[in-house]
Amino acid sequence: MIVTPRITLKLATSLDGKIATSTRHSQWITGPESRREVHRMRAAHDAVLTGIGTVLADNPQMTARDVDLPNGQPARVILDSSLRLPPDAKILKSTGELVMVFHAPSQDYGRISVIQSTGAICVEVGVSEPGLSLPAVLSALSDRGVQSVMVEAGSSIATSFLKSGLVHRLEWFRAPMIIGNDGLSAIGHLGVSALDDAHKFVRKSVRSVGRDIWETYEKE
Repeated sequence: MIVTPRITLKLATSLDGKIATSTRHSQWITGPESRREVHRMRAAHDAVLTGIGTVLADNPQMTARDVDLPNGQPARVILDSSLRLPPDAKILKSTGELVMVFHAPSQDYGRISVIQSTGAICVEVGVSEPGLSLPAVLSALSDRGVQSVMVEAGSSIATSFLKSGLVHRLEWFRAPMIIGNDGLSAIGHLGVSALDDAHKFVRKSVRSVGRDIWETYEKE
């Protein structure tokens, strides 16, 4: 039996489930209190996973800041099929903790060398529609002792994890605003044609955090 890490998907959206406006403006939808809770969540996981789209758009550190770190910073995982990661990205420079860059099969050894010169580890995995093989990514993380992963990424990666049935827990922060149908949705097409096929979760808690609502769900 293959044991893969436990996956927490974190979402920060408007009330109508949007993560950005039609012009891709997204900072900050949720308030500082919600962001503080997100840092605590990061500290409670072995790894934080994001995609190259988020890195290129926001240049995040993806570290846990201003919170206790009994186990040190979580590893940072980047899904980057085409090796577009800039060597000066903050995610590579913020701490000395493990950074793993997963990419599709490539013979661009020069590019791999540049990324690895920053201290990151490049890992080649297979591709499955619509991107990198998530089971292969999780298997590689498990081999390195990663037992829990917090996914903080854009719509495409969030959708892929849900569609693959890999999400165990949802942490959903909703800001008291409505962006509208021209905004960018947190979740894309899941191919659900009947309610019986919907991805079902059980609500565990609902809390006010600053001006936002924080909902926690576990997979049914």
